[in-house]
Amino acid sequence: MTSSTQTLKQEIIHSETLYDLQFVGDPQISPDGNKIAYVTTSINDKKKYDSHLFVYDRETKEINQWTHGESRNHSPRWSADGEAIAFISNRSGKNQLYVMPAGGGEAYQATKLKTGAANPVWHPSEDKLLFQTSLEEGEDLHAKEEEDKDEELKPYIVDQLHYKADGKGLLDQKRSHIALYDLQTERIEQLTSGPYDHSDPSWSPDGSTIAYVRPQDDQPGSYMLSDLYIQKLGQQPYRLNEKSGGFGKPVFSPDGKSLSYFGHHYEYDGATLTKVWVTDLNQNTTTCLTESVDLECSDVLISDLHWGNPTPGAVWTEDGKGVYFQASEHGNTGIYHATLAGEVTQVIGGDRHIYGFSYHRATNEAVFGISDPTHIGDLFAVSLEDKQETQLTHSNASFEEQHEIVAPEQFTYQSKDGLEVEGWLIKPVHFDPTKTYPLVLEIHGGPHMMYGNSFMHEFQLLASLGYAVLYTNPRGSQGYGQTFVDACRGDYGGGDYEDVMAGVDAALQNFSFLDEDQLFVTGGSYGGFMTNWIVGKTNRFKAAVTQRSISNWHSFYGVSDIGHFFTKWEIGNHFTEDPEKLWNHSPIKYVDQIETPLLIIHSENDYRCPIEQGEQLFVALKNQNKTTRFVRFPESDHNLSRTGLPNLRVERLNQITNWFKEYK
Repeated sequence: MTSSTQTLKQEIIHSETLYDLQFVGDPQISPDGNKIAYVTTSINDKKKYDSHLFVYDRETKEINQWTHGESRNHSPRWSADGEAIAFISNRSGKNQLYVMPAGGGEAYQATKLKTGAANPVWHPSEDKLLFQTSLEEGEDLHAKEEEDKDEELKPYIVDQLHYKADGKGLLDQKRSHIALYDLQTERIEQLTSGPYDHSDPSWSPDGSTIAYVRPQDDQPGSYMLSDLYIQKLGQQPYRLNEKSGGFGKPVFSPDGKSLSYFGHHYEYDGATLTKVWVTDLNQNTTTCLTESVDLECSDVLISDLHWGNPTPGAVWTEDGKGVYFQASEHGNTGIYHATLAGEVTQVIGGDRHIYGFSYHRATNEAVFGISDPTHIGDLFAVSLEDKQETQLTHSNASFEEQHEIVAPEQFTYQSKDGLEVEGWLIKPVHFDPTKTYPLVLEIHGGPHMMYGNSFMHEFQLLASLGYAVLYTNPRGSQGYGQTFVDACRGDYGGGDYEDVMAGVDAALQNFSFLDEDQLFVTGGSYGGFMTNWIVGKTNRFKAAVTQRSISNWHSFYGVSDIGHFFTKWEIGNHFTEDPEKLWNHSPIKYVDQIETPLLIIHSENDYRCPIEQGEQLFVALKNQNKTTRFVRFPESDHNLSRTGLPNLRVERLNQITNWFKEYK
């Protein structure tokens, strides 16, 4: 086939192609290893998401859809004998627990609770399930699901520091509890109590004991602290970790004598690397298995299509002598193995994003969700012995065949102080080396996340419109060790700004086709902060788009759901301790210097970086007759670009690209 013929068959990506994509994830291997259940999410009528369960048969190579209709069905989990699948569905109007026979037949609704259900976990040998539900103190667990009724308006009374959360809004008095459902008797029993949230339940192999996570009291300085608890059924729980920290995803060893989990002690506050730990439950001794490596033991790779995929934790090998887990470094997320002696090796790597996995102990194989810059995402079965991979799904094969998708070029460069930084550049679609092209700088949020080798619909959209796309991991990003991720704290707008701008200079030097007079910049959250900071420091960019940004650290402290601790963590002080420092790091201080046309995008229900941050910046700019526009997205939170309503996600992309086009 000639290249010209091939080009004629290919389409370019546009904002509305988001509607055509399917997202596969949460693979679960059946106990006999012959079937894989997973979730496929698609967009229905441009306005909502539908999620359904599919099962891949490894013998017949057939894929069957097991749930249907306009609903969200997710969290499939196999029973120990492989005879049933439990899952969560909102088909009744609220998330409830359902169970479906694996041999075929209708799913039946196991719970009809007023407070709903989440996170099913099968008993290792019996027909019983742990699940999570939310209850107020003294509320009846067995209250039935009911239709929403109009209630009389009442004031919202606050006496807790943590009273709101992005994605949830103003919090009620409910707490997440762990309950037990018996399939034989249909009896539901509440296992946890008290004014705490309980999560990540896990069974011991003999089914006599559960482990879970519980945060500490809602007091200043303790909001992010979470402890591990062990509870033998019918007895009182006890705290496992002696030293406070942030811990999660407990998993019992095959013999039930040890527990693996993730966490740290906040040595570097929110920039602390996540580690893998094991506690011997008999000896009461704890070992950090990843102490010898400078590694972030979680998936922190940003993608606008694969967000919030569940992790199984650090899963044990059959002999109980080691664990497998996800970890992120240098723009990739892979699978690693750690022995009980602390020897850590990468097992499955490559320039790609492993965004979910399920492990089968008996055969030492796994099923992964894998994405890379030119592959949207599919499931692969992998033998961890010989590393052989078999692709199971081809969820977007026709889309990928029909559309022009551009692979990025990776490069490294030195910042102003000599620090080495990694970056990527995507050339425009149908690139012609005799032409010059505008450049869009994309800046990620966090800041303790990372860009890298995962598919990004937004980046490919910009490339299809004739832009080159530059994205980098400046200091503060994950994936480059503890010193690197900690390096921006207390210095927002300092070394990190120099890293980003040095990336632009390096791209202009390395890629001669870039037009230095046609530079554009955008970013969200921390990336929005940095966008605001950049336009207050330089006029090099023709136009900018700041999204869900921070403009004023003084007000952020009191209005953000995390402001009361994040401000101290990242800037170094509360506003009552050093107001001048917070003001010096606030982009709005430098609003007089902003000349770049600035589009401000914000979500009405953003509780992480509340919309007043955008409002302040817009008013300050407009009052000085600067070129700006404010776009407010209804019914949207901080995650608009990743999980927002589909039509609003598309409109967000249109606002960005139209703004750049206006000043191109």
